[in-house]
Order: sequence, then C-alpha cells, then structure tokens
Amino acid sequence: MALSLVDKLVVAISSRALFDFEEENRVYEAGDLKAYEALQRERLNVPAKPGVAFPLIRKLLALNAAGGHRVEVVILSRSDPISGLRAFHSCREHGLAIERGVFTRGRAPFAYLKPLNASLFLSANQQDVRDALAAGFPAARVLPESAKMASKYPDEIRIAFDGDAVLFSDEAERIFQKDGLRAFVGHEIDNKHLPLADGPLKPLLEALHRLQKLADAAAPMRIRTALVTARSAPAHERAIRTLMAWNIEIDEAMFLGGLDKSAFLREFEPDFFFDDQIGHCESARVVTATGHVLSGIVNAS
Repeated sequence: MALSLVDKLVVAISSRALFDFEEENRVYEAGDLKAYEALQRERLNVPAKPGVAFPLIRKLLALNAAGGHRVEVVILSRSDPISGLRAFHSCREHGLAIERGVFTRGRAPFAYLKPLNASLFLSANQQDVRDALAAGFPAARVLPESAKMASKYPDEIRIAFDGDAVLFSDEAERIFQKDGLRAFVGHEIDNKHLPLADGPLKPLLEALHRLQKLADAAAPMRIRTALVTARSAPAHERAIRTLMAWNIEIDEAMFLGGLDKSAFLREFEPDFFFDDQIGHCESARVVTATGHVLSGIVNAS
C-alpha cells in the first residue's frame, strides 16, 4: 500500500526559509548560477545556521514525539539537487527529522504542492508564493531579516494570524479600500450573520485546530493560536461569527482598531505571524518571525 500524506499537516518550506542561506542567495541573485552551486559544494559539510522559520519547524516536528506522525515537513527548493545535500546535512546536524525534499534547480517549484497535499508553503521567493496562492495553497513569503523570538514557551507552538485577506477573504477589505472606514463598518454590521468567505490561510488554521483537538494533556507540545486584526467593535462580530460558523476555536483575539500590532505581538510571543499588508509585516518582523501573505486587493499586481 502506497504511503500517503493526506492525514498529515504538511509544511513545504524552501531551504532559504529554513536555513540562513542569505550569503549564498546573494550570489544566486547576481545571476551566476555556477558560482552559487560551487559555493554550496564548497560548504557541503558546513551546517547552515537556522533561518527565520527554523524555530517554528522544530516545534511542529516535536508534535510527532508522542508516537503519532501528524506533521510532515518537506524541503521544496529552487536549489540544485547537490545543494540539497547541504540542506539535508544541516537538518541532521540540527536534529530536524526531515526526510523528503524536492529540488528544481531554478524552476518554479510550486506545482509540487498538490502531490504533497501541502497545508502551508513558506518561501523567501515572492513569485513562488504568489504562484502558490494563485493555485489555492496557503503560502507566505518569509522575511529573512525577521527576528527569531526567544520564546518563553518551549512546549507551546504559538501562531498569530491577521484576519482579512489571510484567514478570511478580502471582501471587507475591498470595501474599506474603495469607500473608507464608515462604509466598511456599515457593511460588516449589515452582514454580521453572514460568514466571510475563506481566506488563503484558513486551511492552515483548520489543520492546526485538528491537531489541537487530537492533543492530550501528556502531549510534548501544545498549540495556541491568535487573531490579531485591525478590526474593532462593532466590525469584530462578523469575524468571530465566521470562526463559529467554521467550528474553529481560536485561543486569543485582538481587535486593535488600527493600533500597532507589534507591541501586542511582543506580548503574545508567537513563533510566527502572518499578515497580508507589508507595512504590518515590516513592523512585526522586528518582534518575531513574519510571513507576508501576498493575497487580496492590497497585493494586487
């Protein structure tokens, strides 16, 4: 019987999101592919330093420690296969139980998300993230310069999400961008009992919620989620009612009415934060690992 990843939380991640390959990437971006590959070969046995998403991945893999194999992490990279040797070597050196990888030597890798049944794709490549989102997969561009938070919660995975255009569709955001705050609030009051359509990262939240329900008191790692949104009352009601309609419980909800999110993220201490607006991402990256969800009207090409 063939192996299947259908019942797993599958995270596909680029080698640059998992490890600090920024120096090597500068050579790659300069257009000298041969020099890049030569550099990776020279450092084949030199473990790479942890990258932006490394702490999150390490904690997610810890969910497998209880005996059940609930999380699968796959390296999905534009690197060449020999450079992939370094990525796997670095995984072994850092104790990451990652066994699967796809390396495409410059070709866009997002098409492999479908056979992987990916619940999330993290990459530092903006176009790859756009392509993944357009194909219907949860994805975010990691900001390589993000802070890697020293968490006070070694036994808890903390993930924070923006609402509109991330967990929810950008329906309400479009009204805000077109007609302003008053129209936005009026629209949300009128439609408070109508659930918002799915946003690009709803499947990830669903997968995390399933894992929360499966965990028992003895689990080595717990999951805590937060909604961190610029919405405020009375527009908050539709967001909460949408989660209720989805039968998803979120642990914390912050309705900030335009306040800077970074101060609240500093208190929540997430292992990762997802937002669709680059301004919020730039503010948040100083505090914690951050992913830019390139979706919705604010990211229209």
